[in-house]
Amino acid sequence: MKKKENALPRLLGSGLKFLMLIFWALMVLFPFYWMLLTSVKTYSSYNAEFVPTLYTLTPTFENYVSAFTAVPLARYFLNTLIFTVITTALMLGVTVLAAFAFARLRFKGKNIAFVAFLALMMIPNELVIITNFVTITNLDLRNTFLGLILPSVTSVFYIYLLKENFAQVPDELYYAAKVDNTSDFKYLRKVLIPICRPTIITITILKVIECWNSYVWPRLITDDSNYYLVSNGIQTIRESGFGRENIPAMMAAVVAISLPLIILFLIFRNKIMAGVARGGSKG
Repeated sequence: MKKKENALPRLLGSGLKFLMLIFWALMVLFPFYWMLLTSVKTYSSYNAEFVPTLYTLTPTFENYVSAFTAVPLARYFLNTLIFTVITTALMLGVTVLAAFAFARLRFKGKNIAFVAFLALMMIPNELVIITNFVTITNLDLRNTFLGLILPSVTSVFYIYLLKENFAQVPDELYYAAKVDNTSDFKYLRKVLIPICRPTIITITILKVIECWNSYVWPRLITDDSNYYLVSNGIQTIRESGFGRENIPAMMAAVVAISLPLIILFLIFRNKIMAGVARGGSKG
């Protein structure tokens, strides 16, 4: 009898947690459902709804066609792809080399330099944006891909995360490699990168998501639609007559822009969690 009495509170507690998880899942997923639902409603049926409905009996993909034909959405996609690929590649090179230097190399003032480097995280982003804007403007790099990319090729947080990951690899491997006359770069390429691949993959995915969602800097540094990213493009669509009038087509454009990131996260979600957990552990 005592076991049954003890099991009942645990069962009730598990049921309450399950209900709370379902509630929060519905709260998080409902905006995405509403966005997707609106994107497949016809323009006439959407405008005829005095009370919004949670379903539609006449779904259509005409809004997606309108989103890509009425505005240069395909060009925004291409610009974002170029920006994301180049920025992520450069960021990985800088991050891996900087993390290796702080984790394995010995040089005078390394600890002081690393502490000062981490202190950069305390600087408000607004101040950095102002400085970057003045620098890029003085270099006459506004409305160029180089101006978009340069301020985004470093990340203090990613360097710190990867540095801690590299530091978890036993020092004996590094000393053994040096005894075999292995260069630092070869040790990095053959030993550290394969061992720390989950964290590197996590950093790559997070940077891709960051670049894809980038809004403030591209909006500030570009006023030529030929260099707009999807985030700026969707804002332009919203501010135009097309976006204000045809809400279903506007939602279709938002779905099209969001879909690549959703698919990317669903495919690599386990690697993201594993990489962050590995980078945050010690010993």
